[in-house]
Amino acid sequence: MVSALAIAVLTGTALWYRGVWRSASNFDREKMGRAGCSDACNAYDAREIQALPPPVKRYFEAALRDGQPLILQLTFLQQGQFRLNLKSRLWRPFHATQCVAVSPPGFDWDARIRCAPGLDIWVRDAYVLGAGHLKAALAGLFNLSDQHDRPELARGELMRYLAEAVWYPTALLPSQGVQWRALDDTSAEATIHDGGTAVTLVFTFGADALVSTVRAASRPLSATQSAPWLCRIHAYIQCHGMSIPLHAEVEWELPDGSAPYFVGHVSELAYSFCAIAPAIAVSPVQPGKN
Repeated sequence: MVSALAIAVLTGTALWYRGVWRSASNFDREKMGRAGCSDACNAYDAREIQALPPPVKRYFEAALRDGQPLILQLTFLQQGQFRLNLKSRLWRPFHATQCVAVSPPGFDWDARIRCAPGLDIWVRDAYVLGAGHLKAALAGLFNLSDQHDRPELARGELMRYLAEAVWYPTALLPSQGVQWRALDDTSAEATIHDGGTAVTLVFTFGADALVSTVRAASRPLSATQSAPWLCRIHAYIQCHGMSIPLHAEVEWELPDGSAPYFVGHVSELAYSFCAIAPAIAVSPVQPGKN
């Protein structure tokens, strides 16, 4: 009887904590879902890129079509491998959902990283209304980390949002607040401001004019440490008139060498566009689908 009662209590507690986890994620996604865009400007006009640096101009010519509706929100599924400890060579499988809002910028990444058979680490990495939040809990119950309300965390999360804008490329347009500065014929700096936080990343463009890498000269690694950070992007397809990638690999550039920690593949996307309703879903595993 005691054992049965204990099991029932533990099961109920686990379900309650997991419900709290999901409620927090849903609450942030609902806040981002209230974002909107101006009816006066709901589509990309190719004239706005004419004065941009040549590599950036070529990117938009390759990634977008004139008249492309501006992206309002995006939800996608992702799976891959994650390295929890940079000092270990052990990679763990993960799957995640991510919700992104463009105006104002924000995202919520809700992942399950397998750490043992039948046991996952639940991770939420988020940037909502100018604040960063990073939480990890074993089975969604036992906190391993809970970081929030730190300026350096918000800065790091806004960097992630900007780097991942290759999945929502209309967010990289000057009309959406991104400032571009050429470095050479194949790279340029992109700067974005959100409230009191401003970040700059270096975008490098490949022979196809599309983004091949995104790099931060210094991204917060912990509360007291920063390091260069690099994202490699490839496997582009056509989706709703846009060129978007399917794969990304991310690493820290540490003093003793590179430390890759993330390899991810996007399997499904659902876009919401300004003045276009409702959301449009696509499984971009079929190259060329529009």
